[in-house]
Amino acid sequence: MRKQPSLFDDLRLSLDEAVELSIDSLREHGGRYPHWATAYSGGKDSTALVTFAAWAIRTGRIAPPKTWMVLLADTRMELPPLISSAIELIDHLRRDGVDARVVLPAMDDRLFVYMFGRGVPPPKNRFRWCTPQLKIYPMQFALEDEAAKRGMGEILETDVNRYGRKYVGSDERLLMLTGVRLGESAARDRRISIACNKDSGECGTGWMHVKDAPKNDDNPPGMFVRSTPGSVADTLAPLLHWRLCNIFDWLYETEDRHGFDEVRGIAAVYGMDDIRTGCVGCNLASRDTALERLLAEHPARWGHLQPLTELKPLYAELKRAKYRLRKSEAEIRKDGKPSKNAQRLGPLTMEARAWGLHRVLDIQRRVNDAANGRPGIDLINTAEEARIRELWSLNTWPNGWSGSEIVGDVPIDSIVISAAGEIISQPLLI
Repeated sequence: MRKQPSLFDDLRLSLDEAVELSIDSLREHGGRYPHWATAYSGGKDSTALVTFAAWAIRTGRIAPPKTWMVLLADTRMELPPLISSAIELIDHLRRDGVDARVVLPAMDDRLFVYMFGRGVPPPKNRFRWCTPQLKIYPMQFALEDEAAKRGMGEILETDVNRYGRKYVGSDERLLMLTGVRLGESAARDRRISIACNKDSGECGTGWMHVKDAPKNDDNPPGMFVRSTPGSVADTLAPLLHWRLCNIFDWLYETEDRHGFDEVRGIAAVYGMDDIRTGCVGCNLASRDTALERLLAEHPARWGHLQPLTELKPLYAELKRAKYRLRKSEAEIRKDGKPSKNAQRLGPLTMEARAWGLHRVLDIQRRVNDAANGRPGIDLINTAEEARIRELWSLNTWPNGWSGSEIVGDVPIDSIVISAAGEIISQPLLI
């Protein structure tokens, strides 16, 4: 339900006005790049961006690029309504001639393979390993491969990162379209505000990041000097100025305009609210509001997903000391000084990994058994389960751990590091 109109509604951009500004942005900046790319998450903003750009090209409002690559990172942990709609939209784009792809992390980087196979504990805000491995790296590698294929750079086999590759760019780059908007969060608005004030940048024609752009009057409004990873792409946010109501009006109220009826699937998740969506059971969020809303408001369609609410408590349990190994002695750094985090907790024990795998497979089984023709889930497939068990047989542990360390809840003498870097032992008092 819409809120009561305020006295200031006439001063806000209507959807048609927002659309025209975005058309201007794509005409101004997009024409300078023959090859485009979009990182598509399946959420409301990126769905609005992809359908808007496709509509603008199809209707001749903007000139099409030579190529447009749309990448959907399948974390395998997205809400079923969102990932189902996203994959349907990817298929639609392919039929329309867009290079639309689904990308997956490397096998050993997938959430549960990394967690239960390698033993890395569930991510937390100060150890947020999940986002790079599940989303950023798969998309970045696809972009680098595409750019290298277009002669924009090369992938080196020497001086490489842990993935066995290093991308070196050139002066020519892809144009990355992003659905970032003002008003998504206060932190993001502050970053955008800083960029908009840099070098007298103007708002209104998109948020443009250009690496090493020349500082002269030929740069159109909206261009800001900002580096991107690996120099593979410059980034444009043509929907920067769209308000939340513009997003929902575009997705739900103008379906006959943009022509993608697949977007109706995300309405079950968002309705007309701006709620957080991300991985199911994400333990980096205080509540899994999207899943809670889905179960409460659409029980007939999505009630079989109820066992997914057990994921978040499972992650919290696995972070406890009794499920993890601990260093019993202070670690010495390369400079010869002791690490400040003496006796730190580390990876999951083999027993904890086996228990966690059993629990996740049981959650998956119960959801799929109750689906009865409704969309099921695939948290851990057979290949991933086999790889997890293979890593167990290889006695795999994170770097710096052997598996011979003590279990985290075993009482031992305490070690602290003084301000002067001295190791101080405090005997256990029983």
